[in-house]
Amino acid sequence: MSKHILTKDGEFKQNFNKILGTNMPLLDICHSNGLYAHVQKRHPHCLKFIDKLDKIIANPDYIGENPKEPNSIELIKHMGENVMVAVKLDSVGQYYYVASIYNITQSKIDRRLYSGRLKKFK
Repeated sequence: MSKHILTKDGEFKQNFNKILGTNMPLLDICHSNGLYAHVQKRHPHCLKFIDKLDKIIANPDYIGENPKEPNSIELIKHMGENVMVAVKLDSVGQYYYVASIYNITQSKIDRRLYSGRLKKFK
């Protein structure tokens, strides 16, 4: 069994809570060595964004919550294409981890903005 090696990509900021109206803990956001294999298998066109996670987390264009995933956030950044980073809380390890990276269409962003699921990040 391989041990997960964590790489810090950023921090969950108080500003995230302010925009979302939440009170989630302010902890590091990391990705494990398993993220590369997941993205390569499921979303290979997004491999190029793993090295840009720090920029996406530091300054997303949109932030939101997935109503089906408690203690998680979605960060979206336009980088030539719309890229969504799914972040979840690991309550045992006391950190957030990047669960996945994938493309999202502008129409989905627009629908989620309209429904309130996403908010512009300022």
